Amino acid sequence: MSIRRFAAPILALATLLVPPSGLAAQEAYRTPPPDVVDILDASPFPEAVISPTGDRMILAHSESMPGIEDLAAPMLRLAGRRISPVTNGMHARPPFVRFSVVDLDGGGTRDVTGAEDGLGPPLWSPAGDGFAFTRTTSDGVALWLADPAAGTARALTNPSLNGARGEPCAWMPDSRSLLCHFIPDGRGAPPTPAAIPVGPITQESGGEAAPSWTFQDLLEDAHDEALFDYYLTSQPALVDAAAGATQPIGAPAVYESLDPSPGGEYYLSVRTVRPYSYLVPDSRFPREVEVLGGDGAPLRTLATLPLDEGGPEHLGFRRAGLRQFSWRPGVPATLAYVEALDGGNPALDVPHRDRVLTLAAPFDGEGTELVRTEHRLGSGAFGFGYPVLWGEDGETALVYEFDWPTRRSRAWAVQASTPGVEPTLLWDRSTDDWYGNPGDPVMKQDGAGKRVVHMDGTSIFLAGPGGSPEGDRPFLDRLDLTDDGRQRLFHSGADSYETVVGLADARAGRIVIRRETSEEPPNYHLVTTANDERTALTSFSNPQPQLAGITKSKIYYERDDGIPLSGELYLPADYEPGQRLPVLVWAYPREFADEDGAGQVRGSAHRFTTISGASHLLLLTQGFAVLNDAAMPIVGGFAANDTYVEQLVANGRAAVDKLVEMGVADRDRVGIAGHSYGAFMTANMLAHSDDFTAGIARSGAFNRSLTPFGFQYERRTFWEAPEVYFRMSAFMHAEKINEPLLLTHGVIDNNSGTFPVQSERMYHAVKGLGGTVRLVMLPHESHGYRARESVLHTVWEMFDWMRRHVKERQPGALVP
Repeated sequence: MSIRRFAAPILALATLLVPPSGLAAQEAYRTPPPDVVDILDASPFPEAVISPTGDRMILAHSESMPGIEDLAAPMLRLAGRRISPVTNGMHARPPFVRFSVVDLDGGGTRDVTGAEDGLGPPLWSPAGDGFAFTRTTSDGVALWLADPAAGTARALTNPSLNGARGEPCAWMPDSRSLLCHFIPDGRGAPPTPAAIPVGPITQESGGEAAPSWTFQDLLEDAHDEALFDYYLTSQPALVDAAAGATQPIGAPAVYESLDPSPGGEYYLSVRTVRPYSYLVPDSRFPREVEVLGGDGAPLRTLATLPLDEGGPEHLGFRRAGLRQFSWRPGVPATLAYVEALDGGNPALDVPHRDRVLTLAAPFDGEGTELVRTEHRLGSGAFGFGYPVLWGEDGETALVYEFDWPTRRSRAWAVQASTPGVEPTLLWDRSTDDWYGNPGDPVMKQDGAGKRVVHMDGTSIFLAGPGGSPEGDRPFLDRLDLTDDGRQRLFHSGADSYETVVGLADARAGRIVIRRETSEEPPNYHLVTTANDERTALTSFSNPQPQLAGITKSKIYYERDDGIPLSGELYLPADYEPGQRLPVLVWAYPREFADEDGAGQVRGSAHRFTTISGASHLLLLTQGFAVLNDAAMPIVGGFAANDTYVEQLVANGRAAVDKLVEMGVADRDRVGIAGHSYGAFMTANMLAHSDDFTAGIARSGAFNRSLTPFGFQYERRTFWEAPEVYFRMSAFMHAEKINEPLLLTHGVIDNNSGTFPVQSERMYHAVKGLGGTVRLVMLPHESHGYRARESVLHTVWEMFDWMRRHVKERQPGALVP
């Protein structure tokens, strides 16, 4: 915070309208020292996917970073999607480079040969005897099939799949074929823009309020609409898993989804239809929801969903009417769906906000109400993105509701065959209560390929983080739905960090876990829960030995109002006790309804240290200490942001005081940094305090008048709380920033609210007012930075900035 004052504020603001006259250039990419490059080039640990039969596990291996040439490839930005016009797939390169298969019965591990690079996520067949995946090349997207027993893979189709919306294929319930979306035959050349405009681009509102967030990559004109139709239109077809023969299903359309019924006789079709919008992405476009017969012919229209230009879903807004159609697993052909009872508006005072209904084949008449909820059915229920989860018994439904103002959630168990019976309450809790987190249901793939809750009789299984004052110790519980009896089957060791990957055999109590310690890299183990017998499934070594010797510990301290805080303190390998080091504090603010949840400890000191991307932890190789995930609670529910600045400064000051008290830091050599909302925090910390020496703000938003209909968990609009928006906008207080600020942003950031102009205007403001500031705009990068060249350059910028303005800083002076 600066003591600079301007006698002519209007003149100062006027300088923002003048093009910058300082240094500006297109610089070459820079790289950090070779040992740091080696750290970042190391391949990450593979992801594991257990088969439905529990006898095998796929390991999906990925590369560390794509090259800038991948991100610079041609791209279309249409209705919130980023599409490759070359492949007709998603612009982002598929993440995996190879697969391997682990036999859980001790048969060893083998690589899958035949396909490498450009591989999409592996999809086990319902029978568990094979898995499919897509492979993207310069020719397009093709479907492949792997034999896990033989360790071989072969192409099933030519590269003609339409992957513009995401993964284009899914298994049919019989495991003998897959339903895929293809580029329509005879599609022709893409539409070209008119050489001369035929008229203006117009939008009009009829007087109804439609508050909307600031989305990016939206349609802009009629040519964009034509391109959207061209690249998103697909022809569904069945692909024979043995021979690769195809059989078209239905007509070409812009499909949001096409899902076979568990019995395989029907399809649930959700099509995107016009009119399109220039204000919201295609997820909010109008839709036609239909049931199709086995040949793809329409049987019944279930709903015509209008254009949704309303408020953000995570604040409780929903599309009016019916939504979230899906098949009920375990029965041949019964639909389940949700209806908003408040018109989708959380501001209305109603006794119930949502209800769940079911409708069985032949889909005549109205649906049968299964349950209605006082609060909104959560779209992110149990961490899986669905408001209702179905058990593998075909009868049990788990329903999750969430009340945004109080942050309380309820989970219910409902029996589908007795819809009139009162549901069983499983829990009613504050979602801020990390220590009381009951866990998420463990899921599996049933015999029809549907995702269901893993059950054993009347019991479900819950895997949770196991939060405690000592840190996280993940667990697996069995919960009996008939008597609420809970049995702990597995608990991570006190000196390790062990997470449940999945259940290999529920009745035998065999689970797969991922185990790591601060000294041992993550590896997968098969555990028998009855006696804790363990079999190692993998033996990965440390891919980044350069980080050996780095230490990590949880530190605890208090804010001046008594709220307990914590963070993870990393010290470099050569640290000597009592040595005061330059320090970086990395944080991300979180809102809480009350103080009880705000002070709870999160994370574990027993995680193995690995680094990927432009991580701030790389400063440990340059003689810095790092306080990672420093707690930044903002407490107060709806009104939390009324005191955002005061609470933020108190959080930061408490962290610095603790580091100085421990003898780790000098008060004059502590930097602050963050990404996205953490960048927003960084700029505000520098504007409203003098506790930090310098700041690094990556991909942030600094002027909240540019997000006028809310941000994060702020539900009030700019016009309802202008003083809050002004107070929280670091741009409005740029004259107070007298500490050096490094701004980094992707040129094509697609995150809602963090348009690149946010960093550009913040740079202009601080520069125009005489501050020390640097702006780095990364070509072809989005909200997070992916290309190897971008990541290495961002790390170089961080090293250089922290060296000049923190490590080598002399008290009371800035290093040039």
